[in-house]
Amino acid sequence: MALAPVKGAVLRTPRGVNAPWRLVLGRLGFLVAALFGVMTLSFLLVSVTPGDPARLIAGPLASDSQVEAIETELGLDRPLGERYVDYVSGLVRGDLGVSYYSKQPIVDEIASKLPATLTLVLLSVVLAAVIGVLVGSVGAYFRGRWPDSVGRLFTGIFQAVPDFFLGLILIYLLFFVAGIAPAPAGQLAFSESPPPKVTGAIPIDALIAGDMALFASSLQHLVLPVLTLGLVYAAYFAKTARTTVGRALNSQQVHFARAMGLKERTVLRYAFVESRTTIVTYAGVIFAALLGGEAIVEKVFAWDGIGTWALNGILRLDLPVVQGMVLVAGALTLITYTLLDIVVGLLDPRIKHA
Repeated sequence: MALAPVKGAVLRTPRGVNAPWRLVLGRLGFLVAALFGVMTLSFLLVSVTPGDPARLIAGPLASDSQVEAIETELGLDRPLGERYVDYVSGLVRGDLGVSYYSKQPIVDEIASKLPATLTLVLLSVVLAAVIGVLVGSVGAYFRGRWPDSVGRLFTGIFQAVPDFFLGLILIYLLFFVAGIAPAPAGQLAFSESPPPKVTGAIPIDALIAGDMALFASSLQHLVLPVLTLGLVYAAYFAKTARTTVGRALNSQQVHFARAMGLKERTVLRYAFVESRTTIVTYAGVIFAALLGGEAIVEKVFAWDGIGTWALNGILRLDLPVVQGMVLVAGALTLITYTLLDIVVGLLDPRIKHA
């Protein structure tokens, strides 16, 4: 039986029905504004940085006229405002400029380097999350007992060791001593050629090409750098998981679940669901931080990614390369945080976004 509407009553849409859409649209609007800010900041930071790239390119024996000729060729003698307008108009067309040294378009160089870094970072974050959440959850469940002590020892050790130093230790132990890991020579051995490029990620392209030997080799070369970053950042995940899962295990919901006689496995699942928002947030923050911050690890393992490319560009004052790196790293970080906000907001609608 349907209830008849009361005469004169105004039907209102329940609050919160359109909240997911408002959240998505609001975050996308913020993303566009923030991207414009990153674009301007990357141009200003690089353009006012001390140093003379034209003299560096010309060499120490070049005359002033030769340096001025290079400045004119690169457009460095033009006013800052004119260069900014050209920079923005180029970005609108998808043009990030040309490297001073390789003479290749920056967009092409980023497209060739980024898949290797994304592969490394993604696998490292997944490994760190699995190990860290496991160690932290066990520590929270057995708080004050020996599993907790072992977990805290693991956390303390790997938080104190710099990632590049751990990479050198793993190279020594697993390559030189044990001989079970391949040489740190990049994504493949010196004698191997990369598969035909489809995605740019060698393991995926090797699978597409049906070359299982090359696929296995690419996975073997991923082990040491992924293990390096994964172990270091697993310590941070473990510390976060120990705190959040421990707080959830002491929450009223878990006490009520235990009082109702639910199985301990079900109680643990409730506790993990309660703490998942914090862990997902932390995974996004680590992913964004690694995108522009693992250049030294790439250098240690001769990993031909965007970190090594940017580091070489900084050392040579290759301004388009540095601008491209700042812009790409900033854009990927903002996109990651935006997606993170949306996912966290959908997972836990109780969270209010400013």
